[in-house]
Amino acid sequence: MESRPIDVVAVIGTGVIGASWAACFLARGLDVTAWDPADGAEERLRAAVAGHWPALVELGLRPGASADRLAFAASAEEAVASAGFVQENGPERLELKQELIARLDAAAPPGTILASSSSGLVPTAIQARCERPERVLVGHPFNPPHLVPLVEVVGGRRTDPAAIDAAMAFYAGLGKHPVRLRHELPGHIANRLQAALLREAFHLVDRGAASVADVDAAIAHGPGLRWALLGPFLNMHLAGGEGGMRRALDHFREPIESWWDDLGRPRLTAELGEAAARGVEQELAGVDERALLSRRDELLTELLRVKQRAGELP
Repeated sequence: MESRPIDVVAVIGTGVIGASWAACFLARGLDVTAWDPADGAEERLRAAVAGHWPALVELGLRPGASADRLAFAASAEEAVASAGFVQENGPERLELKQELIARLDAAAPPGTILASSSSGLVPTAIQARCERPERVLVGHPFNPPHLVPLVEVVGGRRTDPAAIDAAMAFYAGLGKHPVRLRHELPGHIANRLQAALLREAFHLVDRGAASVADVDAAIAHGPGLRWALLGPFLNMHLAGGEGGMRRALDHFREPIESWWDDLGRPRLTAELGEAAARGVEQELAGVDERALLSRRDELLTELLRVKQRAGELP
């Protein structure tokens, strides 16, 4: 397919993810037309963009960037009518998403890419009701999208490879770090990795081996610091010293396999969920959650600035 020039981006669904995407696109000097059916959605969107803007200013705005380039449409069809790219952020329910994407497909101009922010649904299912499924794909961000560079791009069985290439180029042009999943899988890449970690985190709490707070601390003050810089394979390579990955595998193969064999397979029962919730409440005792969220984004912004200065991000 031949993609259109992207001067206007439509943001469909303006909750936490959609509002963050809108701020990102505006900061890159694009016009954004948004739509969300919820009462008060426009006011909440504009307030969210205003809240995100200082961090985006700190990271650097593109020429022409302005929150004033945000428009709110009366319908999904109106929002996509002149868009060169559509970022859909509806609820993670397949039937609803299929219906919404089919509506957008019927209304958007030819050549406009329809990207879903779906965190786990596969694009073949999402595009099932579309007349032009070749332009439908997943463009899954990581929260918050206005700060975190990762975008996972996934095509379905009927997605044109040219649409995937165009989406990869578009996200890269925003300063994102897009990765392409070669075979669609539920949860894509990063959420599957997160799910693997969460499985063992819940297992450790379930068997009474560690508290919720200690599990959080073990990641935040341990490997999470390295993971912010390098992924699991490169970290393992460096752990091997001069011999790199091969030496690390020789040294750690048996222990790693023994740990794999001992990993738990918990079920998220009501009791385990309640234990995790109580643990989080204890961990947050006396903590202002708004301040915690603000502090997270402040530190994340500073980390991104450090990575920019090191040449790891544009």
